[in-house]
Amino acid sequence: MTMHNDTQIHGHEVMQMMLDSGSAYSRETLRQAIIDRFGAEARFFTCSAEDMTAEALIEFLAERGKFVPGAVGFNTASTKMCHHDHGHDHAQAHDHEPAG
Repeated sequence: MTMHNDTQIHGHEVMQMMLDSGSAYSRETLRQAIIDRFGAEARFFTCSAEDMTAEALIEFLAERGKFVPGAVGFNTASTKMCHHDHGHDHAQAHDHEPAG
């Protein structure tokens, strides 16, 4: 698990969990999956935000178009993750996606 300041989990960990599951999620089932995996008190950070609850992270990711709609619910795609080095470990290459 990638940690930030020993207390926060990077949002990519949640996106990777979604990819690994292959499941479709609603906001509620994703919230529950996050709590089941990381705990109810977990806080999350991304490249541009930190100290988010599971609900705040879901909203943050949704606003930034990180979810891919499916026939039922949504998931994400590896192409939706940023790929640059900003002081924390990523399993992905460190190439930045073009803005847009």
